[in-house]
Amino acid sequence: MTERGALRVRFDQVAREVAKFGAVGAVGTLVNFAVFNLVRHVTDLQVVRASVIATAVAICCNYLGFRYFTYRDRDKSGRTKELTLFLLFSLVGLVIENGVLYVATYGFDWDSRLQSNVFKFLGMAIATLFRFWSYRTWVFRALPARETVARAESFLDGAEEPGGSGGSGEGSVRSGRAA
Repeated sequence: MTERGALRVRFDQVAREVAKFGAVGAVGTLVNFAVFNLVRHVTDLQVVRASVIATAVAICCNYLGFRYFTYRDRDKSGRTKELTLFLLFSLVGLVIENGVLYVATYGFDWDSRLQSNVFKFLGMAIATLFRFWSYRTWVFRALPARETVARAESFLDGAEEPGGSGGSGEGSVRSGRAA
């Protein structure tokens, strides 16, 4: 495959990932806003507290969407570690999201329903950038590419051959597998 072709394939993969992340994020955004406005409507909770509750509910929905839709092809070993990292990075996103709302509400006294929703949305947008980077980098790690694994195995196979040169292992065959 040419370098340009490989670049195109990589771009297509990232574009699909962004689209899936966006779809799950859109559902999470709807859940977040629905719970936020419902809690504000039926309770007397302060704005940021209502937002934290809404964000927590959306985080739960998003985990299911990310694990079983966006990143279903990613490494599934170590679910406890994955969930711990997801919750840690989601907590940082929660602080970012609600920090923007807090500053707008208590720093600038912008606390009408419309202003609260606008600044909640702004906080969510900033937190989403952080979440996308952290989830794809640390939480839902990509499995190694098959070609990379095959190359590494063929290199090791070449090094293990008795009396072999231990070279690159080009053309090495082991266990019925062509390198």
